[in-house]
Amino acid sequence: MPETMRRQFLREKEAAQLLDEFSQKLKIDIESLLDIKKPRMEVAETSTAKVYYVNGEPVIAEMKQNLIPTLLFDKALSRLPKITVNMGAVPHICNGADVLAPGIVKIDGMFAANDYTLVIDERHQKPLAVALALVDSQVASSLSRGKVAKNLHYVGDALWNQLKKA
Repeated sequence: MPETMRRQFLREKEAAQLLDEFSQKLKIDIESLLDIKKPRMEVAETSTAKVYYVNGEPVIAEMKQNLIPTLLFDKALSRLPKITVNMGAVPHICNGADVLAPGIVKIDGMFAANDYTLVIDERHQKPLAVALALVDSQVASSLSRGKVAKNLHYVGDALWNQLKKA
């Protein structure tokens, strides 16, 4: 039986604090991306995460005290540095595996350790996962083995499936 998500509106002050914290973590001005002066924000708690909706769109997920962009928030995803993986890595990434150096084809943009990155496939350039960088982009491009990024939210995870059903 699918889990129903009950939404509650956030107060303006709570919404502003959340957007400010999220903007700092992503190093992007989220309010300008949303192009809204006073966004109407709702929160829905699920068994896997708290999902924050801005004007009905699932924008932010809070998982294990991490605020991350959902894979449906295209405006923020387009601004993240990208790690392109080969097609052999795609099924592993979509099963929750971390990003390993041998699977990386290309790195676009600069990132530091603990920054968010977007993992995309090499053939279609489609978003596969939001990951947390374990090393900076210069180190990542020189590695031949080892973990480069921790997979936080990926296509096919519980959050993805709940957002697609909602």
